[in-house]
Amino acid sequence: MKFGVNARLVFQQNQKITQLGKLGRIEEAIKIFKQMQNRNTITYNSLISVYAKNGRIRDAHQLFDKMPCRNLVSWNTMISGYLHNDKFEEACLLFNKMGERDHFTWTLMITCYTRSGDIEKARELFDLLPDKRNAACWNALISGYSKSGRLREARKLFHEMPVKDLISWNAMLAGYTQNGEMLVAKSFFEEMLERDVVSWNLMVDGFAEIGDLVSAWYFFDQIPNPNVVSWVTMLCGLARNGQLLEARMLFDRMPEKNVVSWNAMLSAYVQYLQIDDAVKLFTEMLDKNAVSWTTMINGYVRVGKLKEARDLLDTMPCKNVGAQTAMVSGYLLYRRIEEARQIFDSINKRDVVCWNTMIAGYVQSGNMHEAFNLFKQMIRKDIVTWNNMITGYAQVGEMEKAVKMFEEMGKKNLVSWNSLISGFTQNGLYVDALESFAMMRKDGLKPDQSTFASGLSACGSLAALRLSQQFHQIVNKSGYAKDLFVSNALISAYAKCGGISCAEILFHAIENVDVISWNTLIAGYALNGRGKDAVDLFKDMETKGVAPDQVTFVGVLSACSHAGFIDQGLELFDCMTKRYFIEPLSEHYACMVDLLGRAGRLKEAFNLMKGMKIMANAGVWGALLGACRIHKHVELAKFAAMKLSKLEPDKTSNYVLLSNIHAEAGRWNEVERVRISMTESRAQKQPGYSWIEDQNKVVVFQSEDGTQPLNVETYTALLTLIAHISDCNYLPDTKFSLLDVG
Repeated sequence: MKFGVNARLVFQQNQKITQLGKLGRIEEAIKIFKQMQNRNTITYNSLISVYAKNGRIRDAHQLFDKMPCRNLVSWNTMISGYLHNDKFEEACLLFNKMGERDHFTWTLMITCYTRSGDIEKARELFDLLPDKRNAACWNALISGYSKSGRLREARKLFHEMPVKDLISWNAMLAGYTQNGEMLVAKSFFEEMLERDVVSWNLMVDGFAEIGDLVSAWYFFDQIPNPNVVSWVTMLCGLARNGQLLEARMLFDRMPEKNVVSWNAMLSAYVQYLQIDDAVKLFTEMLDKNAVSWTTMINGYVRVGKLKEARDLLDTMPCKNVGAQTAMVSGYLLYRRIEEARQIFDSINKRDVVCWNTMIAGYVQSGNMHEAFNLFKQMIRKDIVTWNNMITGYAQVGEMEKAVKMFEEMGKKNLVSWNSLISGFTQNGLYVDALESFAMMRKDGLKPDQSTFASGLSACGSLAALRLSQQFHQIVNKSGYAKDLFVSNALISAYAKCGGISCAEILFHAIENVDVISWNTLIAGYALNGRGKDAVDLFKDMETKGVAPDQVTFVGVLSACSHAGFIDQGLELFDCMTKRYFIEPLSEHYACMVDLLGRAGRLKEAFNLMKGMKIMANAGVWGALLGACRIHKHVELAKFAAMKLSKLEPDKTSNYVLLSNIHAEAGRWNEVERVRISMTESRAQKQPGYSWIEDQNKVVVFQSEDGTQPLNVETYTALLTLIAHISDCNYLPDTKFSLLDVG
């Protein structure tokens, strides 16, 4: 009798531990565990599960190691805990140590691999199954294939199943709906001999996801016994498609509302910045959970009400890392980094999202020192962490550190490669960018719009026409031929490489050109000296009702400057401000100063600069200095050079240009003074370099570089070319080129 009472007590205590864990009351569950005099294996398993489901996986593992006796459920519970916390490597290690496994174990591990993205490993494990009669393992792999978009393999596996259950049918149906294959999904749904509410909900969600709300409503109305998930699915579908009024009407019709329903409606208001309605709904909620508070804090953050967000966080009864991270994100969004750091430092148990948010904040502000300090402190880093650091170092020009990060990280994804390639492009390392593009493709990753944009930008900067053509072929094969973003990048690359006719063909082939397309071709005409075509295209743009922007005018004014279209340039500049109400930027002023300066109208150029509403930058003063060189205006050149030396103290070309102007005027004392100023400013002349395409490769040549393998042959060929040029009675203009020597 006493034994029966004890057993019943242990059973009740085990149940209590599990219930407290579901409510997140971990400390109370631990207290009961410690007070128990008679613990059994189920007791340990219960607390391990509680620890794991509440993110305390380390405590779960320590308790697992201390267990006096483990059964198969203990091992499965621990593996499940690792899976719940995305600790895939630890789950694999534990699986390999197991002596006995059941179908649940195998299903867990197949799910583990599919969730970590290693679908091939999941298939290998599936093939090793000693007994393939259990449908759960099949269902796990079908789901894995479906979530990876590999519907052909999922369908093949589905048809090979010896015995299918309803979960199998729903797993296959989910594959179709989640990948937007709604025609196939509808046909498959009609074939199903048995359906449950999950089947109907999948159809509603699938149609809502692709914006077909008519079909979504139809299936929702047909559900025999809709559950709360059905209502929430339809509500979220309406909200996703901007139909907030309909979503609210549906919410009010719901026969029963749980906290998920309220949170869905709250999230819809926040998503569309209807913050007043969100506040009213939040106030009406009787049962709020952590998601409710976090959503509301995030809502305040999105509309810039940081004080209200902080006040709400401070009044939150039980703060969680999600809400605190939302507050950190808000402060970072408005560049209030110190306040973000204070919140971050106050968080006891930070998850990887919290760490990544703070690191990203430092990255965006250019403070890589603090970003790296946090990076070093992180115990577990994910791929986002590494990608943030690569991007950050690339943005501040420290590509060596970016490359080191890239090489040290484990698994790389497309974002990792894109961060590296765009970093090389942004820092002028175009050959490295193209080499990385080739390595990425060898690594088996398919380029996306961002990859193509960076690669084509590198091609354009190198004027590598053949490489641009190869990129064009890859674009066509990759299915991005009609992508507007990629098409614009192709137009730019062709234009910069001198292939302006190819750029024109591409432009006219685009079905729906945007303002960027127009701007890119106008800039291409300007770059290739086709000023008239640039102006004509601008007029065509106006005729078709496309409103030009600031970039448009930079392109067309630059074209007028290079073509000497003074009157048209002045008219366009006037049109920009008076007709389109576009305030001139320094780039526009630089074009106008260059335009007037080339025509010898230096006084007008200088007066225009004096009337600028913004501070003249190096581009504007550089344009004036260049015009002074052409027209030998020494005094104005000195003034422009003085301004430039303050803006760009380390740039040698400004000193060289002024030195040459003085030299041409015979002012050798001034030449010497400029050279002394250059030395004192610690400006260093960068070695010149050039490149050429050779057998589909870009070969870079740097001045005074003796490391080239064919150095002697190259210079021999160069001397031969010079000799041929001399035979043709061509004499180069050397009046400036030799003045920059001692």
